[in-house]
Amino acid sequence: MFKEYRIKKGYTQEKVAEALGISTRHYQRLEEEPKRLPSFELFKKIVKVLEIEDKDIVKYIKNK
Repeated sequence: MFKEYRIKKGYTQEKVAEALGISTRHYQRLEEEPKRLPSFELFKKIVKVLEIEDKDIVKYIKNK
């Protein structure tokens, strides 16, 4: 899910990681390993940075 929104926004992984205050590698792992869950605080930041819609958040959580 994160990758799709990042690409739609035209952001690089580096740009998103910088905005989140995490390493690029940490962000890459979140995209590469869909079973890996970020902390709640990090999830909120990702949603804000990527402007993820509420309906997609609910869908993401249900699929976990």
